[in-house]
Amino acid sequence: MAVRVSVIGASGYGGAEAVRLLATHPEVRLAHVTAEAQKGRPIADLYPNLRGFVDLVTEPLDATAIGGDSDLVIVSLPSGKAMEIVPELLERGARVIDVAADFRLRDPSLYPAWYSFTHTAPRYLAEAVYGLPELHRAAIRPARLVANPGCYPAAALLALTPLVRAGVVRRTGIVIDAKSGVSGAGRGGAAGGHGFSEANEDVRAYAIPGHAHTAEIEQELSGQAGGAGAAGDVRVTFAPHLVPMTRGILVTAYAPLARRLTTPEALGLYREAYAAEPFVRVLPDGALPQTKATLGSNYCDVAVRVDARAEMAIAIAAIDNLGKGAAGQAVQNLNLMLGLPEAAGLRVPALYP
Repeated sequence: MAVRVSVIGASGYGGAEAVRLLATHPEVRLAHVTAEAQKGRPIADLYPNLRGFVDLVTEPLDATAIGGDSDLVIVSLPSGKAMEIVPELLERGARVIDVAADFRLRDPSLYPAWYSFTHTAPRYLAEAVYGLPELHRAAIRPARLVANPGCYPAAALLALTPLVRAGVVRRTGIVIDAKSGVSGAGRGGAAGGHGFSEANEDVRAYAIPGHAHTAEIEQELSGQAGGAGAAGDVRVTFAPHLVPMTRGILVTAYAPLARRLTTPEALGLYREAYAAEPFVRVLPDGALPQTKATLGSNYCDVAVRVDARAEMAIAIAAIDNLGKGAAGQAVQNLNLMLGLPEAAGLRVPALYP
């Protein structure tokens, strides 16, 4: 019997991408899709690519009803909203994947500092599992509540984890230079200066220093480095940029070496770390990640080079910010949580060109 999955916040890019992936998932039946500002409209009117695949009409949000009628709920709302409804979904028996930031940080005191709100459901933070399977697969499987990674952190963590875990780079002085397509700002991004006319022929840095994803990256890298797992062990400088393309993230991370390391040795760490991973591709010698190669997919391409003269490891990762950075990752987590094949509904190549 197909599992019943609902998507809350289906009118946004992340939620709609989850609906698109679930529409052809062999083990899933879409139960409910919600959209507060667009309720009562066929989802195919909002996203014409769904015509002939999804005939659901968007509903107002009713956490009690949806929680009781769904095996699993994907929540794709702006940060600060999910914590208001996730407790009710869980208490009604649904398992939950939150695509926003409400349950990613384990320490509730970090939310006022990084997100400018006080967490209203802090008791669920200890239960939430950070949803990057390459780091936490065993804990994701039985979880009731999974916190999907942010798009930038997903790429940054996959780029840096093999180096940090092996202790071959320092825990301070790491610089993460990241570039994202404009869909990362959400469907309402045009109101914030991210419309076509503002983004075209332009590249801009933003939120430097102090982007909220910094805490998430430090928390997870600290855990991989053998630290306490709180944002306090590994320290990074995170510099995001907006580039004039629709989808994709490219991360180039610069990590000072802690000991002598060659490029072949570094590549060996990556090949060992990701040998069994279905969605991480360690690129062959001479190839470097590019966003086009992951467009529309759940794949992450990674590569590493060592600049011996500067005593620096350079790690590069490319993902689709709506794929491995959001909805694709959510479906991968869904598969793990429901005991389905991990790649179900996801094993398709990227769009190219």
